[in-house]
This record gives sequence, C-alpha cells and structure tokens, in this order.
Amino acid sequence: MSTQFYTTTPIYYVNANPHMGHAYTSIVADVMSRWAKMKGQGAWMLTGTDEHGLKVYEAAVARGLSPQAHVDETHLRFKVLLERVGVAYDDFIRTTEPRHKEVVSAVLAMLWERGDIYAADYEGWYSKSAERFWTEKDLKDGKCPDTGGPVEWVTEKNYFFRMAKYGDQLRAWIADHPDFLQPESRKNEVLGYLRKDLGDLCISRPATRLPWGIPLPFDPDYVTYVWFDALLNYLSAIGYHPDPARCAPDFAEKWPAALQLVGKDIVIFHAVYWSTMLFAMGLTPPKTLWVHGWWTVGGIKMSKSLGNVIDPFLLCEAYGADPVRYFLLRELPFGGDGEFSHPAFMTRVNADLANDLGNLAHRALSMTEKWLGGVVPALDAPTEADAALSALAASTAARFRAEMDALGFSRAFDALWELIRAGNKYIDSQEPWRLNREGKMERLAGVMRHCLEICRVASRLLAPVLPNKMAELSAKLALPPATHLDGVDRLDGLSTGAALTLGEPLFPRLLELPAAVQEVLTRVAAEAAEEKKPMSEPVETPAAEAAAFVPDPLPEAIEIDAFGKVALRAGKVVGAERHPKADRLLVLKVDIGEAEPRTIVSGIAAHYSPEDMLGRTIVVVANLKPVKLRGILSQGMLLAAGGAEVKALVTLTADVPPGTVVR
Repeated sequence: MSTQFYTTTPIYYVNANPHMGHAYTSIVADVMSRWAKMKGQGAWMLTGTDEHGLKVYEAAVARGLSPQAHVDETHLRFKVLLERVGVAYDDFIRTTEPRHKEVVSAVLAMLWERGDIYAADYEGWYSKSAERFWTEKDLKDGKCPDTGGPVEWVTEKNYFFRMAKYGDQLRAWIADHPDFLQPESRKNEVLGYLRKDLGDLCISRPATRLPWGIPLPFDPDYVTYVWFDALLNYLSAIGYHPDPARCAPDFAEKWPAALQLVGKDIVIFHAVYWSTMLFAMGLTPPKTLWVHGWWTVGGIKMSKSLGNVIDPFLLCEAYGADPVRYFLLRELPFGGDGEFSHPAFMTRVNADLANDLGNLAHRALSMTEKWLGGVVPALDAPTEADAALSALAASTAARFRAEMDALGFSRAFDALWELIRAGNKYIDSQEPWRLNREGKMERLAGVMRHCLEICRVASRLLAPVLPNKMAELSAKLALPPATHLDGVDRLDGLSTGAALTLGEPLFPRLLELPAAVQEVLTRVAAEAAEEKKPMSEPVETPAAEAAAFVPDPLPEAIEIDAFGKVALRAGKVVGAERHPKADRLLVLKVDIGEAEPRTIVSGIAAHYSPEDMLGRTIVVVANLKPVKLRGILSQGMLLAAGGAEVKALVTLTADVPPGTVVR
C-alpha cells in the first residue's frame, strides 16, 4: 500500500496550445500536493506531455521537421505555463523519453505473452481527429462523437487488448470503493458506460499509416495506440517495470496514486481503459480519480478568438499567479463547470483578497507599528470577545482541513473567510484607536496580537493556494515560510517581541482592467466586429459586457407592498441528495429556523452536486405554496441567477442564523 501522496495531472497533448483547462488541473494538483506536505505526508506530483499520435506527426511534416524535433519544441510551452501559474511539480514526463518507451514495450510484451493482447481483422469507422475507431451506433450524424470531424471506413489487421475480460472486476471495484470515482455524477456516467457491452480495445495502428509511435515489441509493423501508450506514464514516471527485479525500490510507496485528476472529456479513458489495463498488469487503480469540469465564457465553449481573453499566460501577466490560483479554486465547487469573466475576477479578488484578508493584515500591522513599536505585542488576559475569536479559530481550522482533504476548496475558503471577516469586525468593535487614545496599552496590545494571529493562521492555511503572497505575509509577521499546520487552531503562535514589517499592502485593489488585458479585449472586439459576429459572444470589459448583455424584459411594475408579501429567509442546507426520478433535480433539507428543516426540490443538479450544497447558506422564498415535483413535496424555492438555465445560486457572504430575514 502506498505511503506517499502521489498526485497526477493528465499528460497534455503537445499539439494544443496551453489553455485555462491545463492551468486549472495543474493548479489543483499542485495545491493538493503542497497541502499533503503541510500535513506532514510525503508527496509527489507528476505532470508532463503526450507526444505521439497522428496529429503530432502531421503537424511536424507540415512544418518540415522531424516529429521528435517538433515535440522537443512544443512541449516547452507547457513547462512555461506551469512556471507561470506557480506549479512546483516533482517530475515532468514526456512519452518520447526512453524511460517511458521501455516500460510501454515491456508491458505490451507481458500482456501479449499472457494472452491479454491478440491479433484480429477489424472493420470500423475511424476518426483521424480523435485517432480512434467508432461503431455505427457511436456516430453522431455520421461524424465522430468526440470531435465532430469526418470518419472513414477502415478494414485492417490490428491488435486488441482484452478489456472486456476485466469489465466485471471494474464494476465490482467501483461498488466496493465509493471514493474511487468523484464526483458522484461522473461515477454514474461511467456506470452507465459499463452497462453496455464493453468490448475489447484496439491498441495498435499500422506503421504504414502512422509511423510516429512506440513499435509493438511483437510486431514492429505496428505502433501503439496513443492512449494505451500515454496512460502508462503514471507508472513509468515512478519506476514501474513488469519485471519485479527492475522495479524502482520506492514504487510501492507511490502506487496506487492517492489522487489522479482529469477533465470530464477523458473520464472514460481513465476510469475504464486505465483501470482495466491496471487489472491486467496485476495492479490496483488509483485511490481517487477526480473529474473536474470546464471553464467557459458566457456559457460558450472557448473559441479561437475568445480563448485569448482567458489565456492563463495573460491572466498571470496582468494579475499575478496567486490571485489567478485563488479565483480558479474559489469561484466554483470543484467538479462543476465554471464561468470566467474579468469583472467577476476583479470583484472576487477585491472583495476577498484586498478588502478582507489584505485589509486585516494591513490594519493590524500598521496600527501595531504606529502605536506599539512595530513588534509582536504580548497577549493580555482574554476577554469574552477574545475567547469567541479563539473558539472560531479552532472550528475554522477543523473545517478548513476537512474541506481541503475532500477537494472542497470553495467551502474551505468560506470557513477561513468567516474567521478573517470576524477579525475585521473585531477591530471595529474593540476600537484600538480609542484604546490608544485612552492609554489602555495592555488591552491595545492584546487586540492587535489577536488580529496578527488571525493573519498567521491564514498564512499557514492558504500557503498551498497562495504560495508567494503567503510567504510575503509570513515575512511581515517575522515567520519563516509555512511548512506545517502546527498551531493553526490557536491564536498564540507568534513570537512576542519579534520585529514586524509593514511594507506595501498584500493585495492592492484592482480599480481598472490592466493594460495587457484591455489591449487583448480591444483586439478581440475589433475582430468580432470585422467578422460580424454577434456581440452576445461576450467581450470582457465592464462597459462592453453591459452593452452586449440583453436582459429579459421586466414584467409590469409592482407596488412595494406586493414585494413585501414575499418572505425571503436565510436557510442552511443540512441535507442534500439527488432526486430518484429526475437527474436535473436535487432534494435539499434546509433549516430556516423552524422546528424541522424544510424539503426543497431544486433544478440545480447540472451545476451543483449534493456535496457542494451541504453547509451553504442560501436565500429561500419561504411563503411559497408547496408543490410536488416528480413525486416529492417541495416547501419553498431557492434564489438563483440565470433564466431558463441556472448560472449561480444566490448565497450570503457570511453565516447568519437560519431564518434571518433577507430584504
């Protein structure tokens, strides 16, 4: 059984330009690897590039280069991206490396000898764009279901992996290991796929048609199908070999991987192809395969022009890597799709990082420097307010740990920001300026020490997410960079008398779009106008976005008394599950301060899983007449943004008691 926290990204196909999806997956893997190290675990993060296949070969030919020269150049774009977004990987593997090709050949030879690979004639529809065969029933309007590209009928001898042989073993594995596939919606997708005839997997391509790949060791006239080759990177990078005598001594410390991250478009390749390959090799699947969603703009899949608007290189250049990392993890429950816009980015960064955390740190440091000599003050005898703050710190640390372990990033930040906002309110209620004016210096020292301690807790908990800024905050607090979580549940970890550093604010407010972003947006707008594209494809400046958005027409005006009849209440979600008869509905138990929680059925399942909803504070229409929705009585309605399709829930930025009036 593995003892290290081994986490992987998919290896990225070198023929595509690095985009937001690559950055997102890599950041999540980096954060979880750093988090494991903070908890005292051994951790190892792998990423890399997939460099074989027909599209790579054709691109190289078009450029007049050898395939190897082509990938030697193009893989560097991904290394640069990882550097820009602050990803500290432990290994970067390329499928053209000798260490990888040796393992692929050895695995193929072993499976051939065992009879798990066989030769057969094959007829089927072949998609050059997807580099795979499809059955007639798979096609969509006669085209490739993955890419929408054309297909051609191909008849040829090929080699097949007996994938169907391991179908029942995979079904049993999923049933016996509930944490293996996350989130639940993706598990259901895979189970649906497994209910069909699984079939065997074609794992070869004739070298006459595709000369760029790893040759089959038992037939050099064929090369290995790119997916069978690529998936083995997760083993070749950590020293696996079918011959136990040639396996790396620490291989068993890493495998099975603790966490493998993939996008939803490649879940079948990893959940089905990869798992059955592992069974055939006598290995077990990873402990958790986490499938995340996509980032879109205005609900539209990224296009050639719009892709530049959310280019991760541009974002990091304009805003810095740490705010980008925070926004991507904060803005949506992990596993769902996310909507990006520059105004939303600026709003989130200003509200959370500048106004809340940055403001707390700068206020605490500046007042301590001004009135207490710029050193860490001593704690005084705790007051009732101090005790409440300490209790909140303890519960915050526990909630943050639990949510991070479950990849519940947005909920983890919700918990921590409750403490940060409490720190700002504490300053307002304790009025340190008054304490200074009245000469109550001992109490003033205690107040400022508590505020500085909250900053210390934040600098530790957020270190995996904001590594640069939290190292900067640590230095301001006379602390070394965070390497562990010791003391994050207490407000007493600073060294009394240590010299503090005020410096510039951690997170200056974003008052306007950076020039680099504005330049790209102007160009995109000009291109859209030239091509006469509908401007509902959003151009991400606040003014242009407002001009492009066409709101639904307002109904007839009402009197304020009519609005007063709508009872809006704060509700805490204490239970959530999927509707047994409707995939798009969730059945929630919501506490609105009554004797028992209410049952509310809501059509939000496409954007929120049951796990995403638990613990959220939402806004409920409490005096709506109950109505049955697919057989379950719904006793209220949630508020959400969006028209026919829900875009986002209306939530409260701070916890308030269930039943609190919203007006």
